[in-house]
Amino acid sequence: MLLNCGQSMPLLRHTDVPSRVKENFILTGYRFPNYSVKDCLLSAFRPTNETGNFWTHFLPVFIFAYYFVEVFGWEGAPHADSPFFYPLWNYFIGVFCLLMASSMAHLLNSMSLVVREVCFFVDYGTISSYTVGSSLAYYYYIHPRAGIVETGGNNGSQTDLKEEPAGSLSYAIPDFCVFFENFYIPSACLVAIICVLSCCNTRQRWRRHRYLIRTFVFLLPFLVSSTPIFYRLLTRSPYSTTSSSFAASTSTAGFFCRHCFWLLVSAVFNISKIPERLAPGRFDIWGHSHQWFHCCTFLSILDELHLIKAEVKAILLSPTLLLPPATLAPLPGPTITSTYGVMLLLQTTIISVIVWFSWHANCIFGPERDKLAKEHPREHLKCH
Repeated sequence: MLLNCGQSMPLLRHTDVPSRVKENFILTGYRFPNYSVKDCLLSAFRPTNETGNFWTHFLPVFIFAYYFVEVFGWEGAPHADSPFFYPLWNYFIGVFCLLMASSMAHLLNSMSLVVREVCFFVDYGTISSYTVGSSLAYYYYIHPRAGIVETGGNNGSQTDLKEEPAGSLSYAIPDFCVFFENFYIPSACLVAIICVLSCCNTRQRWRRHRYLIRTFVFLLPFLVSSTPIFYRLLTRSPYSTTSSSFAASTSTAGFFCRHCFWLLVSAVFNISKIPERLAPGRFDIWGHSHQWFHCCTFLSILDELHLIKAEVKAILLSPTLLLPPATLAPLPGPTITSTYGVMLLLQTTIISVIVWFSWHANCIFGPERDKLAKEHPREHLKCH
């Protein structure tokens, strides 16, 4: 049964498309998987069941960029290309790629069954990259010793370290020292690779519980990357309670709680498939769970950005808490290798994973794609 026939490619019911394309409780608004790139791009302005999925992650790109660039206009902030901002730029790259890959995956996935698989493999890969971008920002701006510069004697009351001698700056929870200093970033990268492997696998096996698996798989990188924040919440602030840096960083806990709240709500939408589960067919175009999932994940990212900005401002406001490199800094400062280099290595690994799964998907769905192309030539699907 054809819907919305006009000058555009027709939209279909769930009974008229391959089973691979069907979504639970979504009955109409489907595009047949033989669209051209032009057809896909034009479908962003048509009421399909993917239109909202596209816009709910495409428009947030501009909202995120608006709040992001605010940092560079702050008083005392170094130039945007300063090493100080390397971790922040890596975070931006992670978020930008996540939002763009997600929106494009929903827009372009109707080109073929194979392209559909590749689109979502890339989507999962950028989610994993984003988690490492967050970890780099956390490591350099929220790390327990981020920015603490030894000045040859003590850091004095400015950092409220109670005259600890140089070289003896200690952790309130000493057991975390080895993890933070040596394993935090490698662990974030390893977990990111495990996540993309697991999520890509859910498109070829474990299909029945794929949404549950994908949701809980990404709980692990959240727990790993958020370790510096958990540490900060469980221990004292590195700033004097009378300093402007302390005032700037007090909002961190609130932003983190909101970040967690939106992640939790997004997980509920992704697993439950509410509201379309309650009224199949009623939320096919607007208001179905994946659109709410997108909105909630972006709100969580936005609160995370505000959290990171609060800690960046706290460091910039303190005359003695300057992000290394600096003389005798206990925490190595950001370099091209330790930030962009880490992301490049991770991206190379993730791309290799995506290529392998894409090849496998082509072996599985290539014959079906060719069969569908013969049975449903595009000129026969057009409306006149």
